[in-house]
Amino acid sequence: MSRYFIEVSYKGSAYAGFQVQENANTVQAEIERALAIYFRIRIELTGSSRTDAGVHAIQNFFHFDFEKDGIEWANVPYHLNAILPEDIAVRKIVPVADDAHCRFDAISRTYEYSIYDQKNPFLNDRAYFYPYRIDLTALNEAAAVVLTTENFESFCKRNVQVRNYLCRIQESKWFYSEKGGLVYRVRGNRFLRGMVRGLVGTMLRVGRGKTSIVEFAEIINSNNPSRVDFSTPAQGLSLIKVEYENLNS
Repeated sequence: MSRYFIEVSYKGSAYAGFQVQENANTVQAEIERALAIYFRIRIELTGSSRTDAGVHAIQNFFHFDFEKDGIEWANVPYHLNAILPEDIAVRKIVPVADDAHCRFDAISRTYEYSIYDQKNPFLNDRAYFYPYRIDLTALNEAAAVVLTTENFESFCKRNVQVRNYLCRIQESKWFYSEKGGLVYRVRGNRFLRGMVRGLVGTMLRVGRGKTSIVEFAEIINSNNPSRVDFSTPAQGLSLIKVEYENLNS
């Protein structure tokens, strides 16, 4: 039995999230279905990073175990993509060590959240329409505060079972996108449920002058999610990259 990583990208608008769920279609369910059709056996996938309903991914990974020999894996993505719906694509499949784990071996994950302030039919399902004047300097002051802490209990939605709320954030910044609008990029070793959307929603209040930098720091240190704005919609969020030692090109 050998283990493989499968790299995928997807537009999440039509799916109830990344991981398999009962009575709902998900990205994992579609890929497992395509694998079953192609190989004529059931293959169970393990995902690297869960994304919520409506969230997109430029790069995400699964791993799976497979015992047949003689497979030309370089050709398999072409065949799987012919089976998969248009909003999901397999990028590559690579052999890895038998104990490799796409979730626990990831050294970092990068997310981006996009907003735009003028009506644009090409962004309405991939970014958040936010037609307000925003102070970019204030946004980046708030983004810098994010780098000063590792406890993000305030930005984790309740009713989530986690061992701790510690996340090591290596990058946190806002910038103007070439496609128009603003983008928040954040990179860290792990993220909590709702964390990125909570950070964005709360920082946007800073950018509009409704919350001060001092208050933003107090919200982080309060460990109280009731003070966080989780209302930013899913379509603005994309998982951009999952990094591993000796895997990412």
